[in-house]
Amino acid sequence: MDATGPTAPPLALCLGGLDPSGGAGILRDALALAELGCQPMAVGLAETLQNGLACTRIERPAVDPVDCIESLAPHLTGRWGVKLSLCALEGNNFRRLCATLQHLAPPLRIWDPILAPSVGIGLHSGGDLRRMAAELLPMGGWVVSPNRGEAAAFAQMPPEAILSASPDSLASPWLEAGAAAVWLKGGHGGGDEVQDFWITREGTQPLERAPRLPGERRGTGCLLSATWLGLRLLGQGEVQAAIGSARRLRDRWHLAFSPGAAGRPMFMPLPAPQEAP
Repeated sequence: MDATGPTAPPLALCLGGLDPSGGAGILRDALALAELGCQPMAVGLAETLQNGLACTRIERPAVDPVDCIESLAPHLTGRWGVKLSLCALEGNNFRRLCATLQHLAPPLRIWDPILAPSVGIGLHSGGDLRRMAAELLPMGGWVVSPNRGEAAAFAQMPPEAILSASPDSLASPWLEAGAAAVWLKGGHGGGDEVQDFWITREGTQPLERAPRLPGERRGTGCLLSATWLGLRLLGQGEVQAAIGSARRLRDRWHLAFSPGAAGRPMFMPLPAPQEAP
């Protein structure tokens, strides 16, 4: 790039599942990040048969994701970060992924530890997430963004803990496994309000309370964690980016649709600003 050219945007590497409908997964991540002015790059860690009605199949990707990531390495410089989500890699393949990420050393890192898509078959158990955490988190620097259900499964708690467990008890196993911070998302809790928590070894910070919005949406976790990465790449602090992500989701909750009037609504892409005539 020459000195008179445009400033390069920050870059976000999205590693996760491919939902062909774009309601969730790395397509949703890419939309959310592009809307913020970040350049998304994406590598599939799982391929799915999925639409707005349900996910019926999850498989390992046909092309080796580590090879794909290594092919992107020349681009991964300057202001960049990574988001890790749905992952069908196991054993040595996941260890190779972790070793590659440790070598690339992304300055910003968030793991959205998905047990299953919103509707349909699941992929992981709490034990699977614990095994993944043991390989991934010791490299340091990872923010982990579970919902209450994912956190309860990771902590080996009974299902009723999704509603009743304290934020500290849900977050502490992640911190013990090596997470730098836990952004505990509150959308899967009970009651008429939603509240997230930002938890580190130094303490627990309650974030904004907000009324629970009516209806259901696809890809809420994807949108939140991708937006967090985008806001961080734009210079916001960790906690402010979490607050801003939740606000952004609430502000566009009503901007949702079901393509073909089939299934759970997904978020609409935001229109590009129109230039004045």
